[in-house]
Amino acid sequence: MATEPLPLRPSAAAAPEDAAPDPAAGPPLVLFDKVVKRYGDHVVLDRLDFSVRRGEHVTLIGPSGSGKTTILRLLMTLERVSDGVIRVDGAPLSHIEAPDGSLRPATERHLREARKKIGMVFQQFNLFPHMKVLQNITEAPVSVLGMDRDEAESRARDLLDLVGLSGKADAHPSQLSGGQQQRVAIARALAMQPEILLLDEVTSALDPELVAGVLELLSDIARNTDITMLCVTHEMNFARDVSEKVLMFDNGHVIESGSPEKIFSDPAHERTREFLAAVL
Repeated sequence: MATEPLPLRPSAAAAPEDAAPDPAAGPPLVLFDKVVKRYGDHVVLDRLDFSVRRGEHVTLIGPSGSGKTTILRLLMTLERVSDGVIRVDGAPLSHIEAPDGSLRPATERHLREARKKIGMVFQQFNLFPHMKVLQNITEAPVSVLGMDRDEAESRARDLLDLVGLSGKADAHPSQLSGGQQQRVAIARALAMQPEILLLDEVTSALDPELVAGVLELLSDIARNTDITMLCVTHEMNFARDVSEKVLMFDNGHVIESGSPEKIFSDPAHERTREFLAAVL
């Protein structure tokens, strides 16, 4: 793993590795306020309230269908809330606030601007098959952020070095293994210099022998940057190692939250105990 500073968004001075986030550090970076998401009559998220502080690493656990991935898709503005509001850095995400304080649905232009703060790594790698690796990483910084192409390529090469793929800049995705493709997808997300990184079961499509390397890379990013991370995973050891807070979901609700030590060693809710007994 890289020992030099990671080529990401400039950050504040890092806290000691074992330090908990400061509760007095200011308002949350991410706030879900009574968020509802429904598809027809099916309610996926039911008046969901939770918050994430700047620089915090939060893992969402729970059974399939409990609403975890929907949370990430709402934050990425791939879906819109049915009711309630999501705020990022104090501003409504999928709404626009009128002078009188009322909210109305955001325009596509507003959503494009909001997405610039957020990067997402999906279960499937979603690389552009017709583009070489380097172009997969530089396309969005150039076309969305307006970054100079030479700067974008320099940063992309730094990121490829970070993820252990410095020799693959001119390869096409079809020439890479699944683990290598997922590393490119991580580099592509980081190339946008996001404040928030969303990770959606990023190892679920990988062969078992490739999982450890990708998780080690993500752990390294968590340790060495102040990027805020929201992670959906069934890799409980990874959740224990990388998180400051774990949220247990069931039927669209957070039924329990706490430190990894609390959730994994002494869960309070019977449903949490049942889930962990099934996956650990």
